[in-house]
Amino acid sequence: SLPRSSDQLALYRTVLDAAGSKPVTFRTLDIGGDKALPYMETVIEENPALGWRAIRLGLDRPGLLRGQIRALLRAGGGRALKIMFPMISDVAEFDQAKAIVERELTYLRQHGHALPERIDVGTMVEVPALLYQLDELLKKVDFVSVGSNDLFQFLFAVDRGNAKVSERFDTMSAPIMRALRDIARKAQAAKKSASLCGEMASKPIGALALIALGYRSLSLSATALGPVKAMILDLDAKKAEAMMAPLLDAPSGTVSIRERLTAFAEAEGLSL
Repeated sequence: SLPRSSDQLALYRTVLDAAGSKPVTFRTLDIGGDKALPYMETVIEENPALGWRAIRLGLDRPGLLRGQIRALLRAGGGRALKIMFPMISDVAEFDQAKAIVERELTYLRQHGHALPERIDVGTMVEVPALLYQLDELLKKVDFVSVGSNDLFQFLFAVDRGNAKVSERFDTMSAPIMRALRDIARKAQAAKKSASLCGEMASKPIGALALIALGYRSLSLSATALGPVKAMILDLDAKKAEAMMAPLLDAPSGTVSIRERLTAFAEAEGLSL
């Protein structure tokens, strides 16, 4: 069955207690597509990756989202809290989700609950439509996090779980690199933090590319932390940025960014 609010509250407090003074970002319910929960009925869809999932489900079932938000806000009482919405495809969706946060804050305030000292609310950037709404979005969010797995497959119309087509594109091709660069640049100009999560960040060569594009916050699996951290400790980020810039201006297909990154790593003595 769906976890009770009290169970969620206890779990979130445990996470925050374990983190201590370190920041923790909570992503709201992100199911559907390749993610399923045993206590929720699976909806059969012809194309689940583009279907009823993540924030779409949360906004259509506001009771679920409100319950999670309320538990998060109570768990964050007296400390900093970061909440992130997944699969936002339109600024209006973020506005609706943010309104639920404000509504729950009002409720908890009226009932005498301790509130977080600071609340940052952000969104995943994983739907290509948001690339054309970044200026408006960045005025409203406190931070963004690129969901590279979904963003890449949506940009290329490629199912990353389909072996027949998943190898038909390179995650370091110029179109993807330019999209990531634009997100980082606009976030920096708006003085908002931009991070990235996904398979790309879990590989040293991917992390190298991201740092060269201006990213300074990466989310990766614990097993990948060692190799990526070792590469970063030996990396001159400014050199990497200078190397990457002209590659993105070259006509598509004329330069292999992956090969150039590999050559740069070898010249700099970086372990990939």
